[in-house]
Amino acid sequence: MIQKFVGRIGRVGKHVGRVGKRMGSHIGRLIDDEKAPMNRENAHDIVIELQNVWKTYVMGEVKVHALRGLNLQVRKGEFLAVMGPSGSGKSTFMNMVGCLDIPSKGKIFLDGRDISLMKESDLAQIRGKKIGFIFQKFNLLTTMTARENVMLPLTFQGIPKVKREEISKKYLELVQLGDRMNHTPNELSGGQQQRVAIARALANSPEVILADEPTGNLDSQSGQSVLEFLKKLHKEKGTTIIMVTHDEKIAKHADRIAYLKDGMIVAHLDVDTIKLKEAQDAAMEKEDKSRRDPKIMEKRISVHKIITAM
Repeated sequence: MIQKFVGRIGRVGKHVGRVGKRMGSHIGRLIDDEKAPMNRENAHDIVIELQNVWKTYVMGEVKVHALRGLNLQVRKGEFLAVMGPSGSGKSTFMNMVGCLDIPSKGKIFLDGRDISLMKESDLAQIRGKKIGFIFQKFNLLTTMTARENVMLPLTFQGIPKVKREEISKKYLELVQLGDRMNHTPNELSGGQQQRVAIARALANSPEVILADEPTGNLDSQSGQSVLEFLKKLHKEKGTTIIMVTHDEKIAKHADRIAYLKDGMIVAHLDVDTIKLKEAQDAAMEKEDKSRRDPKIMEKRISVHKIITAM
């Protein structure tokens, strides 16, 4: 309706010159004003945003650009997989998003706050409260029990001991390790250690989980178990998960895949679209094989003769 009105104003403007032009401009501003609230509302859905982020390391006279003008938005409750070959900038990207480092240029927003301008002490507070880390190598302290490892980040946040014990018990039971709470990492399997790491990542109820190759050091069965738990966490609790991986099969557990190459996002793919295309390709391949199968072809010819005879 507004567009039709603007069109009419434009046609009138051809005849009345400046008046029509001024009116058309005024209507255009009205339309922009109507759109603005919608854009601001959509912005509330963005939990992480990277704007033209560069990270350059200076090694003597050589400059290495790990990230080159990277742009990315992650919505609340999204499960994003970041893929890329070795040297593509995946680890640097995780350091930026995880508040472990700041960019050489560009901006990084976490819940609308530009973390690229913050001091290390402020970044540490954000890491402790808003972000949970799951590492490929678990990074558990071998001298501590599973429960003590989960309690550790809570200690840094000044949470009382009784509350720390309550929270650690809750999350270790959540990852089905309630009966292994008092065991050290050396007494646990690789899959169990990773589940302790997940419980530790969840202890502060973070808004975002960063998982760096979470199945990299696990056998296929343990890896699948960890992935299923992450999917369950995402689906039931709406946790935002960003997972870095080089394995496409693992990446397909996410909602969306972002491909990194030479420090830049070169492609975004919706996982459901990928699976649909694969199913279509598989169906076509199956159909092609059936057409080439002599026995199936013979049956089809026989059926055709019967129908023709009728």
